[in-house]
Amino acid sequence: MAGEKAGVKSSSTIVPCFLFVELVIMAGTVLLAYYFEYTDTFPVHVQGFFCYDRAFSKPYPGPDERSKAPPVLVYSLVTAIPTITILTGELMAFFMKAEGTQEKTIVTADCCYFNPLLRRIVRFLGVYSFGLFTTTIFANAGQVVTGNQTPHFLSTCRPNYTALGCQTAMQYVTERRACTGNPLLVASARKSFPSKDAALSVYSAVYTVMYVTLVFRTKGTRLAKPTLCLALLSLAVLVGVVRVAEYRNHWSDVLAGYFTGAAIAIFLVTCVVNNFQRVLPVALPGRPQRPESVLGMPMVALPCVESPLEKLSGPQTPGSPFTEIT
Repeated sequence: MAGEKAGVKSSSTIVPCFLFVELVIMAGTVLLAYYFEYTDTFPVHVQGFFCYDRAFSKPYPGPDERSKAPPVLVYSLVTAIPTITILTGELMAFFMKAEGTQEKTIVTADCCYFNPLLRRIVRFLGVYSFGLFTTTIFANAGQVVTGNQTPHFLSTCRPNYTALGCQTAMQYVTERRACTGNPLLVASARKSFPSKDAALSVYSAVYTVMYVTLVFRTKGTRLAKPTLCLALLSLAVLVGVVRVAEYRNHWSDVLAGYFTGAAIAIFLVTCVVNNFQRVLPVALPGRPQRPESVLGMPMVALPCVESPLEKLSGPQTPGSPFTEIT
């Protein structure tokens, strides 16, 4: 546009789109997640069970607050770790002037300036928050629709087998009033598939791992990124293992949660954040092109120490597979 200053771009649609489209969608997602989680708007499907079914006869492990991976800890980690990682990465990319981060400042109505750093942080964290609530909705919807029981279902249900006429273990009970236990515990024990904690943990880990993998470039420290990524994925997997070990979920519930969280994270990073856009530097004579950005994200070169594995003694021939490419 004529008359624009260097590094400044005018836009009259960014504020209306943010206020009337993105915020509306985000508010609707949060409300839907709230209704699934804290209200009885969507009743749980009452599924029958076999008398004396060993798959549902595990001892009651107690409320979730007594778990080795309580919901408060899980929700704190899935919120704090990606937020700190994204903030650190964007600040380093901005101040180190990494290629791909120097976007133009957007001005609207000649009064409001949107800094590139702020826009990128809001973009990544906004998409992450949207995916977090979406994962919650998918997990809760699956639990409500299926009504699959937890491994400790019969311990909380406390069915009166004599009144139900359970003569053999193969008899199937479908009565809604079969349970004599605490109604709140019984309703909670009917929400097993998929595991919500496993879905949220894997979603957070995969989103953060993809961000770290695509944004950070560590020359000379080849194991830094894999170590960090594997640590994040291991924490997410550990949450599912704890859920199974404490008889709060079946393995099928945890695996379904893993798939749900990973699928949502991969979709958002690849199809929403940036559509596989590559930013290539200008080719110089005699030098091969090397992509500095994948998925439109900047590659941040972190301070590092040269690895002795990358230093070779003796002359290097042009045809050698160990020839250094600069």
